[in-house]
Amino acid sequence: MNKKVVTVFYLTLNIAFSIVIVLLNKWLYVHTRFPNITLSMIHFFMTFVGLIICEKLDVFCVKDIDIKEMVLIAMTFCGFVVLTNLSLAHNTVGTYQVAKMLTTPCVIVMQMIFYRKHFGILVKLTLIPITLGVVINFYYDIQFNVVGTIYATLGVLVTSLYQVVQVRNANYFIYHFLQMINRKQKEFQMDPMQLLFYQAPLSAVMLLIVVPILEPVGQTFTHSWSLLDIIMVILSGVVAFFVNLTSYWIIGKTSPLTYNMVGHSKFCLLLLGGSLLFHETLAINQVVGITLTLVGIILYAHVKMKDIQTIVPEFEDREAKPLYKV
Repeated sequence: MNKKVVTVFYLTLNIAFSIVIVLLNKWLYVHTRFPNITLSMIHFFMTFVGLIICEKLDVFCVKDIDIKEMVLIAMTFCGFVVLTNLSLAHNTVGTYQVAKMLTTPCVIVMQMIFYRKHFGILVKLTLIPITLGVVINFYYDIQFNVVGTIYATLGVLVTSLYQVVQVRNANYFIYHFLQMINRKQKEFQMDPMQLLFYQAPLSAVMLLIVVPILEPVGQTFTHSWSLLDIIMVILSGVVAFFVNLTSYWIIGKTSPLTYNMVGHSKFCLLLLGGSLLFHETLAINQVVGITLTLVGIILYAHVKMKDIQTIVPEFEDREAKPLYKV
């Protein structure tokens, strides 16, 4: 099959699955009140099952590592998925999606504080419309609530921490993705699917411990769930796995610019989907805020693409060091 056709196919699948998972989860929260943490645990479990199937089909190979190396990553992985889902449950789809955009400035601030990393003035300037747009959207959201805002803020903080912890050598990963490597990973390196193979079951076990403490397990089991409810829960788990799978393919087979543009498309389509399916009306000031945020994200992506063009030559004549020790 033509390479361009395959690429378009996977891009389309990723956009579709990413939108469907958000709308499915929102439907479950609105119409069934399905427990949030339990749903996240089911997603992790089904993702792990899907990865086992992929491994058996030689889609990727499992790398042996010290499981202790994955505990912190699994904890933050757990935290950001649960908190972003709680944000979705308590906010409109539009506000949930816009709030996630704060991850970019938050990651930059964390890297500046904890790693003494320096960023150019252009990068810092792009953070102004992103942050201002999010603030405007929250302020004028007609369904604004304090609980939703707290969950959204915590979700951004934990997501940022996850990204900072996971990416130990950002420049190498940028080069790795730009080169569109499709061969077997070198010894001691782990791609996103290999990381997820350890993260998903660890996170599922962590949530299994937490669920009885934070959620009414008895009610979950005794509640009379309809067949439609059960189908939707299982479907959301299957879709969650395919979101991860198609995202991995896009990262490995296309450029970071393509991945960013796909993200912008999902951003806009999710706003439209939330408005149509859940009758979420947007105030004119919210539209202004969303536009500011989107412009800021696009400008940030543009500036980072220029930075990457200067990073690539540094690695072309250098052998990358192992990221993980076994």
